[in-house]
This record gives sequence, structure tokens and C-alpha cells, in this order.
Amino acid sequence: MDGQITVDAGQGNVRLDAFMGQRVPEQSRSQWKSLIDAEMVRVNGKPCKPNQKLKSGDEIHWALPEERSGEILPEEIPLNILYEDESVLVLNKPAGLVVHPAAGNESGTLVNALLFHDAAFGAIERAGIVHRLDKDTSGVMVVARTEAAMTELQRQFKARETEKAYLTLV
Repeated sequence: MDGQITVDAGQGNVRLDAFMGQRVPEQSRSQWKSLIDAEMVRVNGKPCKPNQKLKSGDEIHWALPEERSGEILPEEIPLNILYEDESVLVLNKPAGLVVHPAAGNESGTLVNALLFHDAAFGAIERAGIVHRLDKDTSGVMVVARTEAAMTELQRQFKARETEKAYLTLV
């Protein structure tokens, strides 16, 4: 779906992603942020940033990707598996790998890789992913292989019974 909006007088000085979330609520603000980052939204014909402040008279044009079937396909993406049994899979996620498919990242994700590794991940909510790491962050992730493991891992994370350690290299 393509669209266009002109910023009216009095509507300026607001962030682009917030403005789009309010004016075109079929997409959330975070979805608009992803679309803007993927350069599917332009202000006055130019690529922009989600936090760009709008001015009266700005012309906003966008092109939304076609609706996906919702089916996430398996993809052969190497996984650095540290441990695996019938309940959990523990892996080292590399920097640059997105965890869940979303606008701008429909494929090439950890979920796609898990489905290729074992189709059974498709039968578990969120493909067994209980927590995530940002795209540019590497680190160990625990993935549930069964509904029972998923429920227990969610409980442990919610109760803050898991210990997480972070190391930043600059």
C-alpha cells in the first residue's frame, strides 16, 4: 500500500515515527520506525530517520510491503549450538542476526534458522524463543524445544531467577 500525507500547519515539531503512528494507526509506531529505517518512507523525496522532526508543509510518501502470508520459512543459516537436549537448545547468537522476522527483516532471522534446524520449533509459540538479543548484540540464548520448557523458562525469566551477565567491548 502506497500513501502520502502533507504535514498541516500546527502538526509540525513532532517525530516522524510518532506522527505516522498517529496518522496511519494501521501500523504501530515501532512498525513505522522499521519501515523508515528500511527507507520505505521519505520526507520531501529524501530518506529520513524515525526521530526526524517534521515541519508544516513536509510531504511524506511511503510504500508498505505487500502482506506476507504469515508463514515463516526455514532457511539454512548456520547456528553455533553450545548445548542441545530434548528440552532446550542453547546457542551463541552472532551480531548482525535478527531474532524474529518483522518489517524490513522478513527472512534471514534466528527463527528461520531454528525452523531449518528442526521443524518442531514451528509448533512452539514464538519458535521457543523466550528472550532476545538486539540485532547488533552477540551472546548466548536459550531456546525452548517443548511447550513445557517454554512455560518454565518464561516463569524463570519473569521471576528473575535467571542470571544474566553482560560484557561491553568498546
